[in-house]
Amino acid sequence: MSDKSFLKSWRQRAATATLLTLLSASALAAADPIKVGLVAALSGQSAKSGEALTRGLTIAINEINAAGGIKGRPLELVRRDDESNPGKGMLAARELVQREKVAVLFGGLDTPVSLAIVPLANQMKMPFVGIWAAGTGITHNGAKDNYVFRVSAVDELVDQALVDYGITQKGMQKPGMILVNNPWGESNEKGFHAALEKHSMKAVGVERIEDSDVDLVPQLTRLKNQGTDTLLMVGNVGPSAQVVKSLTKMNWNVPVVSHWGPAGGRFSELAGPGADRVTFIQTFVFTDHNSAKGDRVMAELKKQYPQIKGLADVTPAVGIANAYDAMHLTALALNQAASTEGTAVRDGFYAIKHYDGLIKQYQQPFTPQQHDALGPKDYVFAHFVGEQIVPVSQ
Repeated sequence: MSDKSFLKSWRQRAATATLLTLLSASALAAADPIKVGLVAALSGQSAKSGEALTRGLTIAINEINAAGGIKGRPLELVRRDDESNPGKGMLAARELVQREKVAVLFGGLDTPVSLAIVPLANQMKMPFVGIWAAGTGITHNGAKDNYVFRVSAVDELVDQALVDYGITQKGMQKPGMILVNNPWGESNEKGFHAALEKHSMKAVGVERIEDSDVDLVPQLTRLKNQGTDTLLMVGNVGPSAQVVKSLTKMNWNVPVVSHWGPAGGRFSELAGPGADRVTFIQTFVFTDHNSAKGDRVMAELKKQYPQIKGLADVTPAVGIANAYDAMHLTALALNQAASTEGTAVRDGFYAIKHYDGLIKQYQQPFTPQQHDALGPKDYVFAHFVGEQIVPVSQ
């Protein structure tokens, strides 16, 4: 073949490939989208976390759609703000299911909101995937026909990890609990007591905090007078920040070992100079040395969200990672399912064999008996350094 003939043939093949790509993209755009819904706190003190969930889902959806979508249909994300209010969250979930006709519902930050949605999801046979809230009862909800899955932490497992960390790393012998006064705090109190019992230990005191509290010196003074040598803390951004500010006011340098509430928003700003004293649990942290997938996701974050310049700008990374992996697992379930009908999708989750994720390599992450994809071996401990969340080993 002459050079001229070869060049002509190559140009024809290239033109054909380009045309097929354009036709494929056009066909995907023309197909009816499969809607997935997100109910999360998109405003208020936890808005950064809601935005992290949105970003994780969005990056995964873009990857899935670029690869052809779900059986030729693109995914489309529809969001609703629950304002961290269980009633509003339940109404938002109902709207997404009944009006928007979502195939899968993703749930956001607050355990009380998720617990309010769980009965609705099971009643309507709507797959509901938790990507932040850690309340044990969300997936362990007692339903015979359970449609609730989770790619996130689980309170009873987190509590074991926090107690073990307190003992081995902080020398904890007399733990005191400071817990938000809601179902999430109640869930963790049970978990802490069970975890401490395994070490033949008891809490010297348990104190409650309200979201509206601005001075926690009375509660913390009682714990100090009872001999507390390590604080076990559970609370979202605002209450956790108030704990730190009150400790600073008291000049009490007690170690604080916390659930991941401080990672959920403007904690370092609200807590002030003492923010770095709190060690908390995470499922994922971006660092300077990520996996290849971690580097790729970070590059996409910077590309799609120009305000992200570096690691400090992706706080909280746990929301991005949980949502990203959950969306890809959901895509696998949708591809396995015979239809987008709830029961078919639910069974699609059970059929997932493997997924090489951002957090870990998942091997059969879900079964009818196990609806939590992450376990205690998937947790890492971190703290704030300035505005950046950094693993404690660094």
